[in-house]
Amino acid sequence: MKVYTQTDQVKNCAECVLTIGSFDGLHRGHQDIIKTLTTSASAKGKKSALITFDPHPRHILDKEKKISLIISMQQKRILLEKLGIDVLLIIPFTKEFSHMTAEDFMDNIIMRYFSPSGIVIGYDHHFGYKREGSPDFLKKYALSRDISLDIINAVADDKVVLSSTHIRELISNGFVRRASFELGWVYGFNAKVVHGSGRGKELDFPTANIVATEKNQLMPKTGVYLARGRVNDDFIVGMCNFGTRPTFNERELVMEINFFTSSLDDIYNREIYIEFLERIRDEKKFDNPDQLVQQLHQDKKYCMELKKKYE
Repeated sequence: MKVYTQTDQVKNCAECVLTIGSFDGLHRGHQDIIKTLTTSASAKGKKSALITFDPHPRHILDKEKKISLIISMQQKRILLEKLGIDVLLIIPFTKEFSHMTAEDFMDNIIMRYFSPSGIVIGYDHHFGYKREGSPDFLKKYALSRDISLDIINAVADDKVVLSSTHIRELISNGFVRRASFELGWVYGFNAKVVHGSGRGKELDFPTANIVATEKNQLMPKTGVYLARGRVNDDFIVGMCNFGTRPTFNERELVMEINFFTSSLDDIYNREIYIEFLERIRDEKKFDNPDQLVQQLHQDKKYCMELKKKYE
């Protein structure tokens, strides 16, 4: 996959088939769009191209309600390549860029640098100043320039339409297994291992403290999770606690994972990828550390059984 971060870098994309969008989460609805895109491009013997934006447009247009991201741009690039995209253009989204009209965007970026033979979009996609670039706008634009246009319907499950907004709600409320089903991949993110207080080791449950590398990363609800970390290209299962450690009267949110292995090398200051498989329970305040340790042993026993589903 060829990746461009400026429009004037784009080369050899004439008559490609393309799509446009933020694609936060790259969920199953997005994947339907991409499947149609790559199938159409292959049938025409042309390249498939995807245009997205960084930062997320809402981080510029609605700074007071800045949304958290389901997926980082780094992970998005990895998944897009796996999904078969040939060309990825990441347009820097600025306040100035947000004032570009839909027609100017089509004329000065899409037609100038791509001159596509086909466009594929989702049923609810809008772009351009004041979101004037609607599916109806694109129908007229594509027809006038002999461009094929596919508008992909919503993907629904149990009568619930899959959307990034709905998936954010699931993750924020701890329903990570359901979120992963709607995403089509296991919810997780890149994180850096940092030094903690060492309390886990004192309790005979040594943990790796982790901090998401994406500053706007959407975090799960506080609680205890069955998790899986990718370390040295190997996946290691463990249990993760995300919360304030109320038994010790702390207030700072901390994420720490106890890996179910005794042979893990020193991973401090390294980047790992962590996946959240299932939420086990709420975080709880215990009367003393001994009660906490007793609960941790129960949690681990339960997680050891639960992890068999993922082997």
